[in-house]
Amino acid sequence: MERTTIIQKFDKQAKKYKRRRNKDGAYKFRERIFQGIEGKVLEVGVGSGLNFPFYNEGVSLTGVDFSGEMLDVAHDAAKEYPFKAAFIQADVEAVTFDAHSFDTIVTSGTLCAYQNPVQVLNKFQKWCKPNGKILMMEHGISTNKPLSWLQKTVDPLAFKLVGCHQDRNISEIVKESNLQIVKEERFMAGSLYLIWATP
Repeated sequence: MERTTIIQKFDKQAKKYKRRRNKDGAYKFRERIFQGIEGKVLEVGVGSGLNFPFYNEGVSLTGVDFSGEMLDVAHDAAKEYPFKAAFIQADVEAVTFDAHSFDTIVTSGTLCAYQNPVQVLNKFQKWCKPNGKILMMEHGISTNKPLSWLQKTVDPLAFKLVGCHQDRNISEIVKESNLQIVKEERFMAGSLYLIWATP
């Protein structure tokens, strides 16, 4: 699928995410992993700003997303919070930052859409400070066999409809990268991955 087509799909979803911002079903999981975030923060696939409630006033956020419509929603949402924020419309697979620029890198629900997720995680390794942290909340293949079979079955259709893979093994993707996993937790029949990592 062409990248522009995927971006258009996320543009169309922006209004739905705006409505979800205060009713996010994954809030308790976001709250679990996105704690103690300070300093210079990069959030890739920032979307509509669902993680903003977990950033304190000392944070200087750089939010990146390839969807202009999502960024419009995030920009408006950021006005409700005390942290500093700047937004960049760009494809994370193409964007560059200086090495060791960020104290924390945050990603939630993005590894499903990258053409080369391992390459993206290796970028995180370069962009994050050596003593920094990379926090991930991602969905992927379940540990439940019937559910994983269903995920594999519907994956081609799901990717065509919303630009999102359903059957990626997030743990294995991170292990293939240059990141080090500090801790991993799985929820929702193993289909929700919370991963704490370092460069």
